[in-house]
Amino acid sequence: MDVVALIGRILFVLLFLGSGFAHLAQTEAMAGYAASKGVPNARLATQLSGVLILVGGLMVLLGIWADLGALLLVLFLVPTALLMHAFWKETDPQARQLEMIQFQKDMALAGAALLVFALVVKLGDDLGLTITGPLFR
Repeated sequence: MDVVALIGRILFVLLFLGSGFAHLAQTEAMAGYAASKGVPNARLATQLSGVLILVGGLMVLLGIWADLGALLLVLFLVPTALLMHAFWKETDPQARQLEMIQFQKDMALAGAALLVFALVVKLGDDLGLTITGPLFR
């Protein structure tokens, strides 16, 4: 099961690693989109969120306080869903549907990250193939 857990962690964080890199490599474009959604200090927010999801994703991937890494991902996902994908504000039906899908994706990923958190805390060193055990006990 250790290998299955590692494969699951790899598959889970691929999205975050790619997105975090994009936040830092394409800051201007992403900050422009964030600003259009009303995010204050959009450039700084884009850079900080990129670092947040890169660090959180790497922590989960490598098993270095993976519980904390999972919480960092939740800290990114929930505000992102609420600020960037506020489908209830959209008047165009197609835009509303697209934003609802993105909102639901972010919330589902936040739920998965909370499950990762709970599993790491509960199983601790028994999860296997991690560098450290959980930070929270």
